Parts: sequence; C-alpha cells; structure tokens
Amino acid sequence: MTDVLGHARDAIARGSKSFAMASQLFDPVTRDRAMLLYAWCRHTDDVIDGQVLGQGRNDDRRPPAERLAEVERLTEMALAGQPTGDPAYEALAQVVRETGMPPQYPRDLVHGFRIDMEERPFLTFDDTLAYCYHVAGCVGVMMAIVMGVSPDDQPTLDRACDLGMSFQLNNIARDVIEDAANSRRYIPDDWLASVNLAPNNFAFPANRRQLARLVTRLVNNAEEYEDSARYGTPALSWRAAWAVLAAARIYGGIGRKVRSAGADGLDNRMSTTKPEKLAAVAMALADTVARGRRWPAPGPSRTHLWARP
Repeated sequence: MTDVLGHARDAIARGSKSFAMASQLFDPVTRDRAMLLYAWCRHTDDVIDGQVLGQGRNDDRRPPAERLAEVERLTEMALAGQPTGDPAYEALAQVVRETGMPPQYPRDLVHGFRIDMEERPFLTFDDTLAYCYHVAGCVGVMMAIVMGVSPDDQPTLDRACDLGMSFQLNNIARDVIEDAANSRRYIPDDWLASVNLAPNNFAFPANRRQLARLVTRLVNNAEEYEDSARYGTPALSWRAAWAVLAAARIYGGIGRKVRSAGADGLDNRMSTTKPEKLAAVAMALADTVARGRRWPAPGPSRTHLWARP
C-alpha cells in the first residue's frame, strides 16, 4: 500500500495545486485518504479523456466506449475488493475499505463519464445540474465520507454535494471556450436561446458579450451552492472544515475572477495565484473558528437547489 499512497501523492502534487494546498490542512489520516480518492478520480478522468493529469494527449487510441468499459470493469473490481493491479483502482479499494463508502458514489462518477462519452444534450439547466452532480457533486459526497462524515448523515452529505456542484459550475464558466474547442458544451439550450445564441455559434468571437452574460449566471448559481455548502462545516472536525472552507474560497475565487473579467476574459483561462491561495487559507481559518455561529446546522432550506438522487 506504500506504493499506492506514493502514486496518489504524486498524482495530486502534479495534477491540482489548489487541491494539494487545501489537503495540507487535513490531519494525516484524512489527507492520505483524500489523496487516494483523488488518484482514482484523476486517473479515470484521464483514461476517458485520453489525457495525462488533465493535460495534453496520451498515446491511448482506443475508442471512447472501450476506455469507459475498462474504467467500469476495474472500478467494479475495486469496489468488490478484487485486486486490479493498478494503483489508482487499489487506491479506491483502500478508501472504500477504510471508510465504508457506499459503492453508489464511485458509480455515480463513472456515470458522469458516460454522459460525456454519449454527448447527451443539455436542453435545460436541470440537465447541466445533473451532469454537475455526476462529475463533481458525488465527489463532494465522497470527500465528506473521507473526512469522517457518516454515510447515513444525509443532510451533511447534501451540503458536501453542494460544494462539488459549485466547483463544477465555476469550472464550466471558466472553461466555456476551451470546452467548445473540444466540441463540448454544458450551457443548456434554453439559456442560449435567452440571449439569442445557438449551439452552433455561441462560442464565436462576435458573441462574447452574450456569452459573458451566461457565464455570469453560471457563477451566480455557483455562489448559491457555495453558500449552502458552508452550513455543512459545523459537522466536520476543525481541520477538515478549514480545508473545505479554504477550497471554497479558492475555487469560488476563480469563478468570481471569470465573472469580473466579463467578455474580455473568456479567452484567458483564469486561475488563482499562490499568494491568493495563501490569503484564502488564512481567511478560511477565521471562517472555521466562527463556523458554528455563522453557519449553524441544519441551516436554511435548500429546496430551491438541485437535489441529488
């Protein structure tokens, strides 16, 4: 298992500076489990996209359906406790074994890959939100379980799901032009129609101002989920809460940068600098100390937000 953990640590160090920084706030056991989960998520995403750590292209030329079949097969083997010979899937098996994570949640993530592979249409914002759950909301749920939340504590898991939803909505806002270049679109048809855009022209340079209005709408929605997620933090240990609140500030900050840049910023991939990340971590410490007072559980109703299955 030392090799499995070493592989996981390397994956997070090279694959996500934001997640790597936030994970340093966890206690050692939680940090290792978070890295193990990240390693499986990162690897399976790369297999589906034919990438290495979310970038470039690898030399895998198999059809997408074949790559997805491999992910499904090895994930099911890991969930069943069967050896896979692959450190990424052994990482998932270890997390499931140590936390009692229900198999539904890893399967939900794999289903998100199927949505992408099948290029399902996004007709309404509910379609977009369902996709956000399957590629990020369920990861928020899994991370909460890694942090010690009981799989039976549905209200806290709902708030954890909200944070994942927020992250993905910000990702869609940030990457809208890059995704379009790769023939992917997550802004729904009815939103495009509301600003007189169509699926075949929304990413044209001449349409940046209308598109920026929709990107602003995405970030505004992301903030609603981010705000809701904070009401789950009183259920976490203070170190886990600190990590969650720091991640919320870091990822939320990216969305807010995208929104502030408007049409002129759509062609530049936004990110946060290291000083900005450190500032977010510092401010999140104050948030953590005050979390029980500022965001007392169970928190306000979230019936206006999308409900996970």
